[in-house]
Amino acid sequence: MKKWTPTHEAPEPLEGPVVPTIVGGTILWFVLFLVQLPFYGWFDDHGHAWWVWTCLAGAGLGLIGIWYVRGRDAAIKRDTAAKAES
Repeated sequence: MKKWTPTHEAPEPLEGPVVPTIVGGTILWFVLFLVQLPFYGWFDDHGHAWWVWTCLAGAGLGLIGIWYVRGRDAAIKRDTAAKAES
């Protein structure tokens, strides 16, 4: 069986406001967690308690994402500054 290889080059990655996007998503997950928290009893009675914990997990992973993309953004800026000096 022959391995498939692409016949065209991959497009350039899209760069955008990554840090604000991740921060906004993290805030959204945390707000959803806070909104659902008063109704935890109802969610638990109906077997949907995992919805609440999914929102908390999304907020927690978002915090890791914020740390990651801020470091990535700083590394890109350092690389650009180093290339400008050369």
